[in-house]
Amino acid sequence: MAKKKKNEMNHAEEELSVNAHISGAGEVVKQNIIDTLEVNYMPYAMSVIMSRAIPEIDGFKPSHRKLLYTMYKMGLLNGGTIKSANIVGRTMQLNPHGDAAIYETMIRLARGNESLLHPYIESKGNFGKSYSKNMQYAASRYTEAKLAPIAAELFRDIDKDTVDFVPNYDNTMQEPTLFPVTFPSVLVNANMGIAVGMASNICSFNLGEICNTTIELIKNPDADITETLKAPDFIGGGQIVYDENLMREIYRTGRGSFKLRAKYNYDKHSNCIDVYEIPATTTSEAIIDKIIELAKAGKVKEISDIRDETDKKGLKITIDIKRGVDPDKLMKKLFKTTPLEDSFGCNFNVLIAGTPRVLGVRELLLEWIAFRTECVNRRVYFDLAKAKDKLHLLEGLQKILLDIDKAIKIIRSTDEESEVVPNLMIGFGIDKIQAEYVAEIKLRHLNREYILKRTADIEQLRKDIEDMEDILSSKSRVKKIIIAELKEVVAKYDKPRRTEIIYADVEEEYEEIEEVPDYPVTLFFTKEGYFKKITPASLRMNSEQKTKEGDYVIEEIEATNNTDLLFFTNQHQVYKAKAYEFADSKASVLGDFAASTLGMDKDETAIYMAATNDYKGYMLFFFENGKVAKVDLNAYETKTNRKKLIKAYCEKFPLAAIRQIKEDKELVIKSTSGRILLLNTGAIAPKTTKDTQGVGVMTQKKNHRVSEVEEYKEGMFQKPARYRTRNLPAAGSALSAEDAGEQLSLI
Repeated sequence: MAKKKKNEMNHAEEELSVNAHISGAGEVVKQNIIDTLEVNYMPYAMSVIMSRAIPEIDGFKPSHRKLLYTMYKMGLLNGGTIKSANIVGRTMQLNPHGDAAIYETMIRLARGNESLLHPYIESKGNFGKSYSKNMQYAASRYTEAKLAPIAAELFRDIDKDTVDFVPNYDNTMQEPTLFPVTFPSVLVNANMGIAVGMASNICSFNLGEICNTTIELIKNPDADITETLKAPDFIGGGQIVYDENLMREIYRTGRGSFKLRAKYNYDKHSNCIDVYEIPATTTSEAIIDKIIELAKAGKVKEISDIRDETDKKGLKITIDIKRGVDPDKLMKKLFKTTPLEDSFGCNFNVLIAGTPRVLGVRELLLEWIAFRTECVNRRVYFDLAKAKDKLHLLEGLQKILLDIDKAIKIIRSTDEESEVVPNLMIGFGIDKIQAEYVAEIKLRHLNREYILKRTADIEQLRKDIEDMEDILSSKSRVKKIIIAELKEVVAKYDKPRRTEIIYADVEEEYEEIEEVPDYPVTLFFTKEGYFKKITPASLRMNSEQKTKEGDYVIEEIEATNNTDLLFFTNQHQVYKAKAYEFADSKASVLGDFAASTLGMDKDETAIYMAATNDYKGYMLFFFENGKVAKVDLNAYETKTNRKKLIKAYCEKFPLAAIRQIKEDKELVIKSTSGRILLLNTGAIAPKTTKDTQGVGVMTQKKNHRVSEVEEYKEGMFQKPARYRTRNLPAAGSALSAEDAGEQLSLI
């Protein structure tokens, strides 16, 4: 042990001696957090945005581009498949992120995974399935791949300077910054990426529809794209619940969401539903798990069994249903409550000239047209330069044709090899390039026949050069070339739509109707916020309500099990619930603590409970300063199933009391000053704004406030007119001598 400790000390001393020679080693330096973000975080964020997560105008991220270009250079456009591990290894020359990341990229681009409408890689072996998280792909040593025929459209004329090339990470080879794609691949295949502070989620569209839309935009940039581009299309099929206004907004802004829905068949013989196409945003396991969860919770009672019967033929989720169940009605319920209907959130964020921009479909296609126009111009310019060079050489050869013997004589009579080219230049009046070309001709080719064959192309070359120069000077001709290429792509690779379009305006919305038994109940609510729901039979057995020490019942309401309950809280909010959401209780228990059961905020508690079936009547809020707010009860009715409403009543004044009334009536208001006011609620105009401040009803003396509100009952006062008033606000009156004895209960 002593020897080990000594060795550790020696090692530590060595480290100290090494660090002593490193400037600043071991020092703790204070650094401004802003400087840290700027120096360390921002370059990382920019790298993720620019070089990893956001696709560019050709529709690819760098990882896609490096893989596909490697496969292209390996000659995998033709011939058979090769091992995926071989491809992954070669790709690491361009992509140093590791074999696992590269292989996962290949998986998604492959036909076998079924992620893309038009996969760029033909696969052999198990590449997993995008619609199942349990169906994992095999290791790269077991699978094989090659480029799909459509990948040829990514690389067409890539060797003709159509795009820029840059050195790879170790400067040993060149790679393209973009692909000169002949169709708008950015919108043909789905693409998703999460960067730092931004993301991209591009849905896929039908190839034919996209190409035809692009053609229309080339002809007329103001064309209505919805006429040729109806809706997105997905490899997994399914249905799009089409809303024209919503889709136009997505096309215009590049943002928004639409609903995708599964497809199913009903098998009468087996009494089961077979789901065979699901939304691209979910998996078969997620759907099955959700349905099982709902079944266990008792929310879906129509299903007897569910299982995954996916096989080599494709996806299949089988749902066994009970006798007498309407399958279409059940599916509408499942669409509403499970991922069988899901939303696809669009975020068309694309790198344009190195800048991330969220573009609508029209703008994105116009950017692609501009990009493709540049590619075509660069290709034509490249071909033009090559043609001019060839013409230049052939024109020199044509001059030699005039006197072949002279050329031979010049070469033979030249003493030094270095003087051959200059002597040819002088002898025939040609430049150095032409002379070099002539000098390199083999002796066997110095005959009239060979030279005539070579120079026969001069006229055609001149025509081709003139034609290419005309293309470069004519925007309309470039447009025609792009259109012709798009039509060629459609003819070769177009497929029918996979995703069916159904229209939202004719589609029935499923409204879930809870099959809850309705029966009479009595509702109890206490001062401390406890709630009990008791049946008449239970109440007859024991009517004495158990409460906590110091607590007591403030409300007792006869209602039914389907009654809506509104719990007003001390934080000016109201929580909505159904009576059936609370279990039947007994008088001998404390009941449910409403704040806990309804998930109220910290330090929030219920102070009043209203019950209604039709939201008719009013809510009255009495404030300590003498103001009263009268709010229509239907102001608390919501079309959606919101459980919590903020600003349920005015928060500017302390609350003295809350009352629910079905119709206008007289109420007794008492102040701490001893005065009493008999108020007919009909004198107060109702408001639809929940947090209205109300109107002044009872004026208060200094340091006094409204303390209590009670419903007026006939005979409560000997002379009730004494406490009534024609005008509001009013001060009220002190108790008369004959009423003083009767009103002791109010004090």
